Amino acid sequence: MNQERRDRLGDAAIDVLAQVGSRGLTHRAVDAAADVPLGTTKNYFPTRDALLWAGTQRIIELYAAIPRTIPTDRTGLTALLRTLLEHAQGPGRTRVLALLELQREATRTAWLAESLDAFSAADFAYFEKAQRSAGLPVTPQRAAAVTLALHASLPYLVAQAPAAQTAAGLDDLDGFVNSLLDTAYGT
Repeated sequence: MNQERRDRLGDAAIDVLAQVGSRGLTHRAVDAAADVPLGTTKNYFPTRDALLWAGTQRIIELYAAIPRTIPTDRTGLTALLRTLLEHAQGPGRTRVLALLELQREATRTAWLAESLDAFSAADFAYFEKAQRSAGLPVTPQRAAAVTLALHASLPYLVAQAPAAQTAAGLDDLDGFVNSLLDTAYGT
């Protein structure tokens, strides 16, 4: 089957998930979002599970395509983490919203939980490697705490709630990242 069309439908599934949630993820909604003839999505992804899988796989592909370097010092790590958080607020906002929706759906769908679990495990490993390469005194617990704090900040960033962002320190991403690293690793 046409990979370009599959990607387009996967992107449309991401848009639908971000805009109306997993309950609104239907073949018709994806057809409309992709601006393709009615029935096209069903031809490529015949079941709702196949459609969820397509959106999940596309998010994972797009996330993997974000250029990420391994920093060599704390300044580089701070810049990397700030850039990733800015991306979540900007061009990556739709993907983050869709991913949050998929994580919610995964609480009821075992196969989806397994797919997202592998994705998350790779994410934790990447962030631990980045912290270690920056010369920080990494332990698995510290690395996990930093990664969990980054993940926990995402709903606040995509909700675009200024009062909550200020309360969490997310109105100053450099300050947030530095405070997070100071808390985990000391100054």
